[in-house]
Amino acid sequence: MTDIARSSVEPVAGAPVARRGRAYLLWIVVPLAVLGLAIAWLVAADPLSGFRNGAPPVEKLTFERTILGTDGIRLLLRAGGSEPMTIAQVQVDDAYWQFTQDPPGAIARSGTVWIHLPFPWVVGEAHAIRVVTNTGATFDHEIPVAVPTPTRDSLSFVSQGLLGAFVGLLPVAIGLMFYPVLRGVGRNGMNFLLALTVGLLAFLLIDAFGDALELAGEAAAIFQGPVMVVLVAAASFLLLMAVGRRQGTPSGLALATFIALGIGLHNLGEGLAIGASFAAGAAGLGTFLVLGFTLHNITEGIGIAAPILKIRPPLWSFAGLTLLAGGPAVIGLWIGSLA
Repeated sequence: MTDIARSSVEPVAGAPVARRGRAYLLWIVVPLAVLGLAIAWLVAADPLSGFRNGAPPVEKLTFERTILGTDGIRLLLRAGGSEPMTIAQVQVDDAYWQFTQDPPGAIARSGTVWIHLPFPWVVGEAHAIRVVTNTGATFDHEIPVAVPTPTRDSLSFVSQGLLGAFVGLLPVAIGLMFYPVLRGVGRNGMNFLLALTVGLLAFLLIDAFGDALELAGEAAAIFQGPVMVVLVAAASFLLLMAVGRRQGTPSGLALATFIALGIGLHNLGEGLAIGASFAAGAAGLGTFLVLGFTLHNITEGIGIAAPILKIRPPLWSFAGLTLLAGGPAVIGLWIGSLA
């Protein structure tokens, strides 16, 4: 009798729960529906039309890419103003030049177009470009040193892969080669080496963060570059914390693996910086970046080795840690130079 009574009561007890679930769903749908209706009314009625006083629209133009080839100069432009904008004229070194636009016509807000200028640019010289819209607004772009833009071919792909391995894989492997010596340096010596590693990374953090904000400020305003830098940095940190602490505080080989993962993401950014500098024609800057990143990446290998000094991991684990920490530099260099 007790079982029969319980079975007859359970559906009744579950009914209020189902009704509450439907009520919660209703109170999610209703506010979203009201928001949708409000947006539709705002677009259809256009109540802000009375505040327009005939002033020209705000125009913004971002030069996203410059390609120098045998046929002249090609520019990728992105519009970021309040209304569609039209390019009327283009100047190069204070002289007006004929140009072709793809696609033709007005540029929609956040839209992009390619501008081709049959200009005989000179290797090693600087050129100033000015774009004039039909409203008279001007936007300037400077090419500090004109060099041919790299093209995609198998040779450059292989050479860039070798360069990425030189920057990422080789120094990490060299740092891990100090493993037998690190086992005998003692606690104080290891603390000194780790402090040196942390100091170098802290300097790079401050310097790279400042450069990232500066470069992000030059991107199209519609992308909110500085905010994106902060959000991506925070997301990367939270992702690493979530992966590394999902089963408690790691130690030993697990901790070394998570350190290698974090360093791999860091080396991905280094590869992007080197590849972008070569693609921009700043070969000298790229060379100094290669040397600097290679030297400090050796200390990263020491940091990876620190958690496994009290154990004897198999040899294959050192190869895996090297690939995890240094391999992303190759991928980053490909993306930075070819994308």
